[in-house]
Amino acid sequence: MLMVTLIVVAVVLLVIVALAADHGVKARKRARLRRASADRLAAAAAGAEDRERDRRARQQASAALTSVMPAINDERGPRRV
Repeated sequence: MLMVTLIVVAVVLLVIVALAADHGVKARKRARLRRASADRLAAAAAGAEDRERDRRARQQASAALTSVMPAINDERGPRRV
C-alpha cells in the first residue's frame, strides 16, 4: 500500500512540475513577443515623430518664404510703361 501511495504522489508531483514548466515557457514566450511588439511600436512612433517634425519644418519654411515674397496684388495696381 505504501508503494502505491508513493507512486501516486510521484505522478502527481510530476504532473505539477510539467504544468509549471509549461506555464513558465509560455510566460517567457509572451514576454518576448511583448518586448518585440514594444520595440516595433517605439520604432514606428519615432518614425512618425520624425515625419511630423519634417512636415512642420517644411510648413514653417513655406510660411517664411511666403511672408518674404511680395504679394502679386499690391496696393499700387498694375504698372504702366
